[in-house]
Amino acid sequence: MFDIEQQHLVSFNYTEESIEGLEAIPPKKTLSLGQKLAYLTEKTNLSFENIDNKFINIYKRTQEPSIICGYIFSSKDKKPIEDVNIAFSNKVPVTTDANGYFKLNKEGATAISITHVGFIPKDISIANLDSKNCLQIFLEPQITVLQEIKTNSILASGITKKTDGSFEIKPKKFGILPGLIEPDALQTMQQLPGVNSIDESVSSINVRGGTHDQNLFLWNGIRMFQTGHFFGLISVFNPNLPHTISIYKNGSSAFYGESVSSVLDISSTPETTEKNSFGAGINMINADIYAKYNLSKKSSIEISARKSITDFVETPTYKEYFEKIFQNTTITDFSNSQNTNYQSDKKFNFYDATLKYIQKIGQKDQLVLDFITIKDNLEVFQSATTNNTFRSENNVLQQQNYGGNLLWKRNWNRYNTTKINVYNSTYDLLANQKTTFDNQTAIQENKVNNNGINLENNHIITSRFSFNDGYQFNEIGVTNLEDITNPNFYRKVKEVLRIHSLILEGKYNDTISRIYFKAGTRINYIDKFKKYILEPRVQFSYGINKNLILEILGELKSQNSQQIIDLQKDYFGIEKRRWVLSNNTTIPIQRSRQLSLNLSYKKNDWLFDAENFYKKVTGITTSSQGFQNQLEFVKTTGDYEIWGAEILAQKKMNHFLTWLSYTYNHNNYHFSSYEYPVFPNNFEVMHTASWAGIYEKNRFKIALGTKWTSGKPKTSTENTLIDNSNPVLVYNKPNSDNLHTFLQVNFSMTYKWETAKDIQYKLGMSILNVLNKKNEINEYYRINSLANSVEEVNTFALRRTPNLSFRVLF
Repeated sequence: MFDIEQQHLVSFNYTEESIEGLEAIPPKKTLSLGQKLAYLTEKTNLSFENIDNKFINIYKRTQEPSIICGYIFSSKDKKPIEDVNIAFSNKVPVTTDANGYFKLNKEGATAISITHVGFIPKDISIANLDSKNCLQIFLEPQITVLQEIKTNSILASGITKKTDGSFEIKPKKFGILPGLIEPDALQTMQQLPGVNSIDESVSSINVRGGTHDQNLFLWNGIRMFQTGHFFGLISVFNPNLPHTISIYKNGSSAFYGESVSSVLDISSTPETTEKNSFGAGINMINADIYAKYNLSKKSSIEISARKSITDFVETPTYKEYFEKIFQNTTITDFSNSQNTNYQSDKKFNFYDATLKYIQKIGQKDQLVLDFITIKDNLEVFQSATTNNTFRSENNVLQQQNYGGNLLWKRNWNRYNTTKINVYNSTYDLLANQKTTFDNQTAIQENKVNNNGINLENNHIITSRFSFNDGYQFNEIGVTNLEDITNPNFYRKVKEVLRIHSLILEGKYNDTISRIYFKAGTRINYIDKFKKYILEPRVQFSYGINKNLILEILGELKSQNSQQIIDLQKDYFGIEKRRWVLSNNTTIPIQRSRQLSLNLSYKKNDWLFDAENFYKKVTGITTSSQGFQNQLEFVKTTGDYEIWGAEILAQKKMNHFLTWLSYTYNHNNYHFSSYEYPVFPNNFEVMHTASWAGIYEKNRFKIALGTKWTSGKPKTSTENTLIDNSNPVLVYNKPNSDNLHTFLQVNFSMTYKWETAKDIQYKLGMSILNVLNKKNEINEYYRINSLANSVEEVNTFALRRTPNLSFRVLF
């Protein structure tokens, strides 16, 4: 037997009395393991049980096998359970009778697995059990986790609201929304009550009065500092990739840090193994490809790439986008200040690409590797001759974000899971301007390097209670560079912050009593400031009855990075915001507290949802709010306080879905050291109303919708100048007036069909601003030094903008 153990790497288990006195000629070494065991069985009258080609149990054939018996009961009412499935070794499972009784042959079995519908599975080791006494086994009822119970679709198919208050989007199940022909995460996010964009940009999303940089954007665990292509008109997140998009306006998990406003978490990791697929598409702005290939049963690779088509063709969509982005920037100012022999050559392009590799290791471990790269590039050469003087500018603006994440996940057992991920995100914004008139070169650069490690443990204690714990380390470094010639000026500032965080979170679920309660806390330690910050979070949901749900959400959060504007014409006035870090003095740590109360009623395909909220964010700076009035050059700190209500009414009728939403916000700044300590927030949109009608049947989908908002605040001027030799604008109280109301009607339509070879085709069409309304989205004043007068500068939203798309998937 020793030779067999050495040759086949197996181990024999037996008692001395079972083989005592037996002799046999060893089998030939050329035989297989199975053939050798059959030979020994014939020669020795012994039984050999092969377990996974690792262990071989030996016993006498005449030996009476051990019998294990038991009774299985419910732990809830102590009643016996019939038809429980008991599996052991590789043998045919047995089941319990009406009394919960079972018996089985212990031969070779070391453990049994007990399963029954409605109860939590249980594993029991029986290797050393006394076979004389029957077991008494109690099973815990398995109650469906409340978090997985979702309401009907909200706004469109594929969008649901979860019990923890978050919104979840499943792009592969996504229907259609007005103006959208793809499940774009950032555009879809703006359809939710309480989410808006003051300047119609995905790079300026305002959630309950917050600025864009106060939102946390995650792509597969990587924090993204750039969210828009075309400087905000297109999302950098490929809409054809994500499997799950989670949006939190309040009550986010304690595992989310570095945000005082909302959280958008995008995951492109599939929940189950998917078949090989390939897709490609094109619209009037960009083209993309996607491929997913299973390398084996346990590994797969996924790649995607998307690139603008503006290098080859200038579509009507591109022209509308270009006009919207570059109005009132230094690019258009150059042409406005020249009136003879003006020439301009503009080149713009962007791309993004992703790579995912998934590897399962054994039955318990999984590795996931993600990479993402994003880049926008603008080159503008302008020249003009005025009064025999030649002037030209060569401008280059680049914006890019790279990221990588490595995730290891281990399922220790049914009740305990560990996830560890290491990530890095690098953001770079670079502007290079060369002018011939004064022979000057100006370089501006803003660079962010963010890396860290996250550890998360999940523990299921009972069917109703579970808790999570973890640790996070986050290091963020920000560099700002200015390099100017003639006159020479050079400044480079680099700041680094390291933050350690401990997280503990507990969750209680009971679908019978319709109670969901989740509470957690995050303790941050900022190394540089020697400062601790406590961030508790809470989510509570109670089903008053089967139709009416009460929800309470609350959170305290903090943020150590923000975007500021030094000068409105930085980076050509196109992407003028730059990232900076808190210094705990002139740039404080931003901190927020928020509380909301929600009532949701659904019955007979009707849905009514009403949420009241209060939110306060402290530690903001005037530089982070984008002032273009008397506060543009004022450096002070303060806070904003907002309260309001969000209401949604929705009705589904067969294939037709319609909804109407209304949002009210009252949002004020508080700058105690300023002469006007309280005035309306730049991002206050007091009234917002949206309506949509959506029809989906089979392969055809169509949507029409409208959005109306009251005008954002603006600061008026007396239209007078003080001291004509040094003109100065005279402003009224900040934000004491408002722009005209905003009204936009949007339309979209898609049609999908398949061929006999399972190839899918999808054709889409959308029109933004169907009525071609001239909506004003910004207004400010400046001095025309040549005319010695005050100019009113207006910025407008997109005019009527069509788009077409075509996709193929197989």
